[in-house]
Amino acid sequence: MKDKARTKTEVTVLLPAYNEELNIVKVIGKIRELYPDYEILVIDDGSTDNTMKAAMYAGANVWPHPYNIGNGAAVKTGLRCASGEWIVMMDADGQHKPEDIARLLNYKDDYDMVVGARTRESQTCWYRDLANRVYNRFASYVTKFKVEDLTSGFRLVRASTVKQFIYLLPNTFSYPSTLTMAYLRSGFTIKYVPVHAQKRKGKSKIKLFQDGTRFFLIITKIATLFSPMRVFLPISGSLFMIALAYYAYTLVTQGRFTNMSALLFNSALTVFLIGLVAEQISQMRYDRIQ
Repeated sequence: MKDKARTKTEVTVLLPAYNEELNIVKVIGKIRELYPDYEILVIDDGSTDNTMKAAMYAGANVWPHPYNIGNGAAVKTGLRCASGEWIVMMDADGQHKPEDIARLLNYKDDYDMVVGARTRESQTCWYRDLANRVYNRFASYVTKFKVEDLTSGFRLVRASTVKQFIYLLPNTFSYPSTLTMAYLRSGFTIKYVPVHAQKRKGKSKIKLFQDGTRFFLIITKIATLFSPMRVFLPISGSLFMIALAYYAYTLVTQGRFTNMSALLFNSALTVFLIGLVAEQISQMRYDRIQ
């Protein structure tokens, strides 16, 4: 339940949860055993089972949502309510080992965000691993930084820094991607620490095709939000080269400049100008961040 009398602590462990009554007691118990002085904050995202009661029984501070909004929304609530100077975000389904929290905290004084990057030995689904590799490469291209695990929900952040980006975070599962790219775009530092993720207990909340397609669209939107020219410029350049090649072909075969060539050249110019405007808007947004 909400506790307004909480005292300021150094570290808050934030657990967004939705229907995790089978896992959450064990997770909270292990965290309390290893780090008795840390605040454990559970955001119950409108669970229909006994997640809230189980978390309260295990000794966590619980802030409930009246109905299910989304994993990202639960994280945003937790970031606003956390009393710790440092916030460790991790899943409540048992995938992340509480023992690894200390490994992330080892780098808190040197980096603005520390992320637990899942290794190849982690017990995760092959199709999700494949999708993550694609996302990691795309994010690395957009940010000009080697992103080792774009979608990892196990990360350490400083409260005062991360609160600048709450307004950017979506209510869905893609909040880690947005947070990573927001930090890199703003010049903050990120450290990846390899961790072994365990197989979750129970059924995953993520649906392969429905959430996978939506997630790809969100990743593309995030990329155009933070580094528009890294997306628009290759498209514009490709259209220009196609237009040039088609013009050369029609010049040789027909001896003239066709309407299709004109359309392709105009499309290349239009995409370039849209990217230029988007880049200026993106820069104005980040000029306001301290």
